[in-house]
Amino acid sequence: MSKLTNQTALITGATKGMGLAIAKKLAQLGCNLLLAARNSDALKALKVNLEKSTPNINVQYFVCDFSDRTQLDGLTQWVDQIAPHLDILINNVGIFHAVSILDESDEDFDLQMSINYYTPHLLSRSVARNMRRNSKGHIFNISSIASREPVSSAGTYTVTKYAVMGLTHVLRDELRPYGVKVTEIIPGSTLTSSWEGTAIPADQFVLPEDIAAAIATCLTMSEGANVDEIVIKPRYGNI
Repeated sequence: MSKLTNQTALITGATKGMGLAIAKKLAQLGCNLLLAARNSDALKALKVNLEKSTPNINVQYFVCDFSDRTQLDGLTQWVDQIAPHLDILINNVGIFHAVSILDESDEDFDLQMSINYYTPHLLSRSVARNMRRNSKGHIFNISSIASREPVSSAGTYTVTKYAVMGLTHVLRDELRPYGVKVTEIIPGSTLTSSWEGTAIPADQFVLPEDIAAAIATCLTMSEGANVDEIVIKPRYGNI
């Protein structure tokens, strides 16, 4: 029996890229899933496919535009109601805009702050309160190598990822006395929809499945081990 059997994980941005790879990996390990993304049809299809390939798990989903605070509040309330003993939170959803701070619009700024920072902050706050009470749980924040190596051509994106790094450190310190683990996953150039249409060979990238494998490894370690952070870069360097 897998260590994750009968555990439940919430994954944001679950229908594409890293989120999709993580959902498939955790399903294989016997984890029940709560999936959140914007596209209702994609969520429904993913639920059907996962429950067909791994019939021993339960999959539920919530349609959410993470740039809409009302919808995000609805997601946190839904999770609190149906999964007060949530075991795993994976803050994966994110958006990348290649625009400098000086040239960005207010809309660029607001959208990136809402999705890349407010979402993991508010979800973590809500879920962590229950994890603290339950004295168990594991939060994963997927940030970016931009949180260590600033990208001025993607200014606010970089700032949000630095904020996610800070959030991770604070959460880890707050939750450590209660036995709750917090891990930051820090990918370099990863072959997701952001690179759609590229002629660069796949072996120049980190693959979404690599991120999923890293999370699975963290989740299957001993109870006494916490991986603070994992940096995963392409072997030939970032693109």
